[in-house]
Amino acid sequence: MGRPVRGSLEDVFELQDRVASNVAGIIEPTLRSAEIRRAAQWPTHDLTAYDFYLRALPYRAVYDQNHTFRALSLLEQSIERDPQYGPAVALAAECHHFLVANSWAGEASRLEGLRLARYAIQIADDDPNVLGKAAFVLGFFGENIDAAVALMDRSLALNPSFAEGWISSGVLRNFAGQPDLAITHFETSLRLNPRDHKARHLTGIGVAHFFNRRFNVAAAKLVISLEELPTWAVTYRFLASCYAHMGRLGEAREIVARLLAITPVVVPEVVPFRNPEHRELFLSGLRLAAAEAT
Repeated sequence: MGRPVRGSLEDVFELQDRVASNVAGIIEPTLRSAEIRRAAQWPTHDLTAYDFYLRALPYRAVYDQNHTFRALSLLEQSIERDPQYGPAVALAAECHHFLVANSWAGEASRLEGLRLARYAIQIADDDPNVLGKAAFVLGFFGENIDAAVALMDRSLALNPSFAEGWISSGVLRNFAGQPDLAITHFETSLRLNPRDHKARHLTGIGVAHFFNRRFNVAAAKLVISLEELPTWAVTYRFLASCYAHMGRLGEAREIVARLLAITPVVVPEVVPFRNPEHRELFLSGLRLAAAEAT
């Protein structure tokens, strides 16, 4: 007869303990070595600058005016402490994009966003996060779109698993007049980070369908996006334009009213879409929706 079951289980547990101990013995020094390398390569040695940057992150994660200005204030203090701190510079540039996109700031913010994005590239040192944010901001503010896309591609080549970068790349592809490729990039981001909030992906995918004149699909995506992120003016503007093109003018009017609750500007001054037909499709529907709301 074989050994008692109790003895067999004890052997299994003993083996598990030995394996766990051996694995821990291998992993711990490896992790320690990786952490030392990471610390040595950290883009700032000023802990105060790093602290300001970390404190800005939760404010930047909230998509509204007051939180964005608060994040920008903290990032400016971080940059003052260490002007070479690329992540803080790039995130500050992104804050200026967000303020202008929602019409909460004007020309001065646009120029500062451009300055910071260009400077971020100079000090990026092949940091994909810095390069990706700079590329996105440059693309939004009207710089050469091919150069912005090439910079974003460089960022993704450095880190193909950069989920946030794939979102920005999708937006840039919409700017460049490539809606089908934009959808692919948004879907790639979702596969890489399925737990991420879906609002930005859905807005980007909705915009791409809008440009392909699939208005029913676009509207459905944009409506769901607004349920998760009701403070993003871009989504309201495209949904209002979409409804106007569909002849659903009453709903377009309601969306404009909701848009006006977060920003006083219906038709934005900065319109980053390079394809003339896409640009006119967006603006003509939005103007019609705005006219219905007056």
